[in-house]
Amino acid sequence: MQTDPGRMSVQLLGPFTAWMGQRPVTPSAAKQSQILALLALNAGRVVTVATLAEELWGDAPPRSSATTLQTYVLHLRNRLAAAGPGGTREYLGTRHSGYLLDAGCCQTDVEEFGRLARFGRQAAEAGDQRAASDLLGRALALWRGPVLVDVPLGRVLELEAASLEATRLGVLERRIEADLALRRHADLVGELTLLVARNPMNENFCALLMTALYRSGHAGRALESYRRLRTVLRSELGLEPCPRLQQLQQAVLSGDLALDSAAAQAGSGSLTPL
Repeated sequence: MQTDPGRMSVQLLGPFTAWMGQRPVTPSAAKQSQILALLALNAGRVVTVATLAEELWGDAPPRSSATTLQTYVLHLRNRLAAAGPGGTREYLGTRHSGYLLDAGCCQTDVEEFGRLARFGRQAAEAGDQRAASDLLGRALALWRGPVLVDVPLGRVLELEAASLEATRLGVLERRIEADLALRRHADLVGELTLLVARNPMNENFCALLMTALYRSGHAGRALESYRRLRTVLRSELGLEPCPRLQQLQQAVLSGDLALDSAAAQAGSGSLTPL
């Protein structure tokens, strides 16, 4: 991600990698990888000993857990210091209740993802859908697979990964909304069909697919998408689709001109022009 020999670059959105300039510093041991990943996700904030122990051992830490954790951290600290310029800078500090990775020496793809996503949302809210699509697309392009796909996830990292995945889906929805507003509906049908298949109870994706299909001249397929979602929701949860989606179905049935001509609205709860 960068070549500054004094800064560490960490990639977490996919396979886990860590570099100090051009030198790889990714730990080979699984538990050290878990520690470094958790510290990188919280760069600049203290990660407590209790949190690290929960990540590594869950509810069954060994009697030697405190000593073992100190040993893991010592190995990481030595590894980072040896790779840094002059071998003297302290990248991983000790605090009263835990450990802290210096935010000034560490940059992550998670941080860059968040920055681009934030700018993309701001562009959408300002009505610049072209910039929003570009920025949100660049944010999503940072993902090279599931979070920390090659690292065994303990309880804490599992929650972190789930949170990031939820954020990714939200950013993806925003990018598709921007593309709909730019009249790229025909290009979105394939992508949305796959997303709906992978997320069969996601009403937002279904609404976006219905809108893209209708605008592409496939009203029947739009209605079939609604029927499939309704079947899944009733079977799995005993629920009907939300009122917004029911209104979208009625708009498709009636051939509402507003559905075909209005731009998709950005923001939660207004993914369609209804």
